[in-house]
Amino acid sequence: MGEKLAKCSNQDWLDNVYDKILAKMKAECIRVGSNIPYTTDKDGKYQDIEQTQWGIGFWTNGFWPGMLWQMYKATGDDVYKNTAQDVEKRLEVLLKNPETIDHDAGFLFLLSAVADYRLTNDKEARRRGLLAASLLASRYNLDGKFIRAWPDAMGEMNMISNDNDKRKGDIRGVMIIDCMMNIPLLYWASDETGDPRFKKIAISHAKTAQQYITRPDGSCNHIVVFDPETGEYLNNPGGQGYEQGSSWSRGQSWAVYGFALSYRHTGDSSFLDTAKRVAHYCIANMAVCDWLPLVDYRQPDNPLKYDSTAAAITACGLLEIAEYVGELEKRIYIQSAYKILRACDEKFCNWDSEADSIVNGGTFFYHDPTGENTEVPIIYGDYYFIEAVLRLKDKSAFLW
Repeated sequence: MGEKLAKCSNQDWLDNVYDKILAKMKAECIRVGSNIPYTTDKDGKYQDIEQTQWGIGFWTNGFWPGMLWQMYKATGDDVYKNTAQDVEKRLEVLLKNPETIDHDAGFLFLLSAVADYRLTNDKEARRRGLLAASLLASRYNLDGKFIRAWPDAMGEMNMISNDNDKRKGDIRGVMIIDCMMNIPLLYWASDETGDPRFKKIAISHAKTAQQYITRPDGSCNHIVVFDPETGEYLNNPGGQGYEQGSSWSRGQSWAVYGFALSYRHTGDSSFLDTAKRVAHYCIANMAVCDWLPLVDYRQPDNPLKYDSTAAAITACGLLEIAEYVGELEKRIYIQSAYKILRACDEKFCNWDSEADSIVNGGTFFYHDPTGENTEVPIIYGDYYFIEAVLRLKDKSAFLW
């Protein structure tokens, strides 16, 4: 009886929050249009990305069109399609200047051009997607068997957030966990063209991530550094988490969803096993924190910092895993996803249709002296929250 009541309660919540998404997204689509948002200003309004320090090539710029395509699939309203296509055309400039494209080509073009092609069969969108996939594949390091993360323009950089450790690394030898969510662009390109090169690169990168990024207990590194000439493993800086050896929650969420997606595209059971191991680690940590992710699962108790974006991404990953396990096993993933989304809604969501953004409480990285990137609205939090809700409503578009 308890389970039935819980399911009823979840369904009531789901129906209610879906109605809120419909109202909020219609108002935002009209207000924001083909501007590309990242976060809100001091007045709670979105700025176009080109009016900020980040610019048109910033890695988050695919999430707004991704939200629009999800709403188009759910509602059939052409205003979402037309607006998403306008944003896609703005992003095309990146394909004309390959130096601006790094490993985040997947985030940028899976959710814009490839989504467009999947939902409308637009051939120009297909061309954009395949060009982006080729640029992503070109970043593959043959000796290290990984896709290089960042461009030369970043130069030598401090790759650990903790100021107590000043180790530097060669940018050419860096792979990061985030790329597990970009390699589905390569899986799509292989399926679309019949060319196995793309898929082989994606699988090779995922295997390297299994070996060097995920840990036996289900926690993950954010960054791993290799010698770019020989492919030799060098070290694993702390990246956007608290310190080396810690457990940055958004990185954990990329691993849950990313490895589950690699299982979808390959059928390699080791990828599903990895996704489940990381998922169980995340579930255990959130269960003792009111189903909300800390910025780093191994951060100090004070100050207490959350990252709502990690919550939404993890929920999507859990729902992806649930598609591949038996009926008696999937409930742990579905019920955990509900708990995470409902906790996120209660603590962080803003459903005022006159205000920009839905999910507040996003944190970009742990060490943030100014506080400008701590517990603020971030566009990808909204994208993954919407995707998760639409998945549960059987109204989502598969964009990965």
